[in-house]
Formats: sequence, C-alpha cells, structure tokens
Amino acid sequence: MCLNEHDFSIVYCCHGPAQPVVIPEVLVTVMNVDRQAQQPMGTALPHFARSADKVPIDVFIVSPNPQIRQALEDKLGLPRWNVLQANSGAGALELLYQGGTAEAVLLLDPMLPDLEPNEFHSIVKDRFPNMQIVMLNSHTGQLLLGSASPTPLSTWLMDAVNRGGAIQTGSLPERALGNSHNRVEGRSNLRGMIGDSEPMQRTYSLARMVAMRDTTVLVTGESGTGKDLVAQEIHQVSPRRKQPFVVVNCSAIPESLLEAELFGYTKGSFTGALQARIGRIQAAHGGTLFLDEIGDMPTSLQSKMLRFLEQGEVQRLGDNSNLKVDVRVVAATNADLKKMITEQRFREDLYYRLAIFPIHLPPLRERMGDLEALATAFAAKFHPGVTLGRQALQILAQHSWPGNVRELRNAIERATILVGSGEEIKPEHIFL
Repeated sequence: MCLNEHDFSIVYCCHGPAQPVVIPEVLVTVMNVDRQAQQPMGTALPHFARSADKVPIDVFIVSPNPQIRQALEDKLGLPRWNVLQANSGAGALELLYQGGTAEAVLLLDPMLPDLEPNEFHSIVKDRFPNMQIVMLNSHTGQLLLGSASPTPLSTWLMDAVNRGGAIQTGSLPERALGNSHNRVEGRSNLRGMIGDSEPMQRTYSLARMVAMRDTTVLVTGESGTGKDLVAQEIHQVSPRRKQPFVVVNCSAIPESLLEAELFGYTKGSFTGALQARIGRIQAAHGGTLFLDEIGDMPTSLQSKMLRFLEQGEVQRLGDNSNLKVDVRVVAATNADLKKMITEQRFREDLYYRLAIFPIHLPPLRERMGDLEALATAFAAKFHPGVTLGRQALQILAQHSWPGNVRELRNAIERATILVGSGEEIKPEHIFL
C-alpha cells in the first residue's frame, strides 16, 4: 500500500523524551473505530472515523421509478456515497457482479418489474453475503428499516435519506391516483391509496385525525386490504415523517429471534452474539414502529412488549439497564384478537394498550365502487397506455375477491402481460 504525507498522524509516547512518533492514519482510524465500539449502546451514533471518508461507500438504488432513483442520488452522492442505479433486479445483479461489494448498501424498491422482492433478496444475500439491504417505500422513496437488523451504516444512511421527507414521484398518472373527475368533490385520499367509497373515506378521515398525535393505532382488516399502506401514510402525515419508519413483521421472524430483533442484545448475551446490536425499537427512536401481524407475536414476548408500550423503555438481552425511547407504535393484524383473548393466545391488557385508536379496513367486496379506479390504476402501473374494456370490468365486478386488493393487483398484472402489444384488456385476458 502506498502512503503519502497526508496519510500520517503524529502522536507522542508516554515514556521518555517527548519524541513524535509517526503512525499511519489507517491505524489511527482502526483505534478510533475500536474505541467507538466500546461506547455503551443508546448513545448517539458517531460519525464514522474511517480512512474511507476519502473512499465513498457504494449505494445501489434498485427501482423501476426513475424519479425515485434520481431523487435519492440527489440526496446522496460523493464524497461520502457512490450511487449506482438499476431499474430492475437483473440490472442490479449485473452492477453487483461488476463492482466491489466489500462494504455496500442496496436500497430495494419492492415493485421490481422482473423479480419478486423476496426472490431477489435471497439471490443477493446468497451471492453477496456482506451486502446490507434496506427496503424503499415505493410511493415516497423513503427507507423502511425492516429488512434486517439495523447497523450503524444503515441507520446513518436512513437518516441521510429520510431527513428531507417524502419524494414527490408522480409515478402514476393523476387519473390513476384518483385525481380525475371521478373523485368526489371535497374529498381527498391519503397519498398512495385509491378509492372514494364511503368506507374508505372514513378510513382516510380517521388516519388523518390520529396521525397528528402520538396515539398508538391498531389497523385491522383481512389480508390484502392494504393495512401496511395505512400505517405508512399515518407516518407520512405525522410530525414524525422525517424520522425512521421501522417495520417488524412478527410472523416472518422466528420466535427465538424476535425478542433480540425487537429489543437488541449485548455482545455475548447468547450463542452467536458476536457483537452488540440495537433493536428495531431503538432504531425507530423519534419515528414510528410498525408491528405487522401483531397477532402472531409469541405470548412469551407479549408481556415485555406491554412494558415497552406503558413505560417507553427497552431492555436489551444481556443488559440490566433500561433505555428510554421515543417511539410511536402502529400495529396491524388480520386476526380476530378478541377471539384470541378468549382462547388465551393474546393478552387482554396488551390488546387494549394497542387498540387505543382502532382503524378497520373494509374488504374489497364491501367497496366494489372502488373496483374500477383500482383496476385502472394497476393497469396504468403495469402497462402505461392500456385501457380496460367494459366487458373485462364486468368480469372483475362479478368476482368476490377473497384476496382483496392484492388479488386484484395480481389479476391486472397478469392481464397486462397477456394483452401483449394490444391496447385494451379484454375478457380473455382476465384469469381469476
């Protein structure tokens, strides 16, 4: 390694004459990083004292939306970050194979045109195990720290991206977002949500009212109704919108790991704890914690979650001290929590602590008036310029939609593929 005169720092020995000793800056950096690693958890994250201040960290932005990619590149950039863009999963993998990934972060928009996000995530983690992956909000461009345990690097990057608030992407035409003549005058939807039916208007109204408070919210509804969108929009409307929005899917994390993911742990607190980590609750400090599928939380962990909600404190595994956190909680479930209480599978006191302000999302079959607007929006997203024929809409209207809006979205995506180069979706393109 070649070193020049700027790569050396001068320190003095403690014994004997005060003779200056020249030490390479890279070694001073290592000592600084080691010293910072010994700081107690809960203190403010330090800036990285690393010789790589002069070597930017690679940030791969993977999104089909060019406005999101460009807005993120404008927020980030040299000398700290080296931003690389890809509009698809295949394009991102090509970039990854070309570039060095010893220390890098990948910002992933789940709306990939060619790969399912879970499939893409698995490929990247298998071939590039050191890559840190952070999910993007497809509508706002903000980061959702819910894909992995937070690290200083990902937390620092999240702060840099989210500080400026949401990105105005304009990813769908105005008519697809419900801003056309079809919108009922005097009403306005939450950003990213479509539908002017009375049930949805009540949902929008409740979400706006509670967003300005720090009140805990419980969003209920069948699978596929968009509970996660309501949680995200509550955060985006709230005064906490410039702070982290951290997602925890209680059903996706193994029971044995969920406590450590939520509350964090100290080094050596259990087998495999090679270094201390903050939990996702602490990572959400100042912002919003979204507990998805809260009905799947193990009963053994519910009492500790109740204490956090009541006291605003977390205790990491292996630590006896409590850390104060300022976190707003939004929970969601498709389960009947009251029935689970009678079956002793969910704590009654935790339910009432979560359901301070309940919001129920109606199933699609109860708001069929929104069907055309939703189908049109999805068609515009997957195949810009294509139209929905009246006969195709009639077939959609006769279906009961047990999978709700998610099922409709999938049906329209299939139709936009089957229509090929055609300009109109017809009955033969609809498969339910």
